Amino acid sequence: MAFTPRTPRVVAARRLQRRRDRDATGRFLAEGPQAVREALARPGVVTELFGTPAALDRYPELAATAARADVPVSEVTDDAIAALTETVAPQGLVAVCQHLDVTLEQALAGAPRLVAVLAEIRDPGNAGTVLRTADAAGAGAVIFAGEAVDPYNGKCVRASAGSLFHVDVVRAADPVAVVDALRAAGLSIFATTGYGDDDLDDLTDYGRLVGPTAWLFGSEAHGLPEELTAAADATVRVPLYGRAESLNLAAAAAVCLYASARAQR
Repeated sequence: MAFTPRTPRVVAARRLQRRRDRDATGRFLAEGPQAVREALARPGVVTELFGTPAALDRYPELAATAARADVPVSEVTDDAIAALTETVAPQGLVAVCQHLDVTLEQALAGAPRLVAVLAEIRDPGNAGTVLRTADAAGAGAVIFAGEAVDPYNGKCVRASAGSLFHVDVVRAADPVAVVDALRAAGLSIFATTGYGDDDLDDLTDYGRLVGPTAWLFGSEAHGLPEELTAAADATVRVPLYGRAESLNLAAAAAVCLYASARAQR
C-alpha cells in the first residue's frame, strides 16, 4: 500500500525541508529523476527513495539501482510526493540523502586546479546555478563560506541539477581563513567585482589564469566583503561591451570559471 502524507516515514522526510532538521540529521532531499540518478551514482549517499507508482514505472532503472544498493524503495501517493517536493509540477521521485560535506583540508588534498568560493551568497537559486557551472567548468571544489546559503536547501539542490553530487562541497565559517588555506595550497585568488582593478580579458591574455585558481564570488546585493577583496591576489571585473550595467552573479561566475577552464586546457 502506498504511503500517504501522514505515514511516519513521509512525515520524517518532509521535515528535511527545514534547515534545522537537515543540520540535526545530516540528511536532505533530492527531487526529480536527474538528481536521484546522480545521487544513486555515489554509493552510500541515498538512504531511501520515495516514488509514485507512475514514476517508478517510468524510471524502473532507478528503482532497480536503489534496490541493488539495499536502499528502501517506498511507493507513495501523489499527495505524499507533493508534500515532499517544493515544485509546482513534481516528477514523482524524491531521495533522502546523506550530507556530502568534506573538510577544506580534504578538498585541497585532491589538488584541485579550479575552485569556486561562494562568500556570503544567500540566494539558493544563484548558489545552485554557480555550483552547476563550476562542475561544468571542471572545478574540483565549491566552498560555501561565511553566512552562505545552505547547499542542501531544496532550491539550491534543484538549481545544481545533480552537480551537487559531482564536486567536493565544503562549508567553512571563516572566508578569510579559506583564502589563506587556498593560497597556501598554491592557488591564485581572484575576487570578482564590477570595479576590479584587472580586466578578465587581460588576465587571460597575460596567462595569469593558467595555474591553479580560486574565484571568489559575493552576493548580488552586497558583493564581496571588503576583507576578502583585500585578501585576494587581484580584483577582477568582467568587461562589458554593450550598454548593460552589469552581469548577474551566475552569468559573471560562468564567464570567469570558463575563462580559467579554457586557459588551463
